[in-house]
Amino acid sequence: MNILRRNVLKGAGAAGAVSVAIAAGLMKPTAAFANWSDAHKAGFESHDVAGAMAGIGAGSASVSSDISVKAPDIAENGAVVPVEISSTIPGTDTIAILGEKNTLPLIAVFKLSNGTEGYVSTRIKMASTGNVTAVVKAGGKVYKSHKEVKVTIGGCGG
Repeated sequence: MNILRRNVLKGAGAAGAVSVAIAAGLMKPTAAFANWSDAHKAGFESHDVAGAMAGIGAGSASVSSDISVKAPDIAENGAVVPVEISSTIPGTDTIAILGEKNTLPLIAVFKLSNGTEGYVSTRIKMASTGNVTAVVKAGGKVYKSHKEVKVTIGGCGG
């Protein structure tokens, strides 16, 4: 079977399934897609890590061993660096990811709800070698952990 035809059929089937779920009220767009919040606007606009941390209310975050930052020791391409953040801190409700050497260090803020497991897996861009920092808000307190990732080819236009 032609691979292109197979991919088109799979994509059409998936789009049809999502459309039916939305039409039936089983899936709401606000639950499935990103939602911009002005609460973190200052963090996303900051050009340094300290400003980004302050912008998301994490200026006084304490280091925690209950947060795991899993990323490669050496990233051959900074445009696609796989990162997994997991938190065993009870009541984890927010996980943020920062790239220390990026022009805009705050990469993402994930809001978890309804007792969701404190785990996020994504791919990020990194301009150059630096720390990937995870910031976790749980139980009204803020914690952080980091891991250094060496980047051989920068992913932010470098």
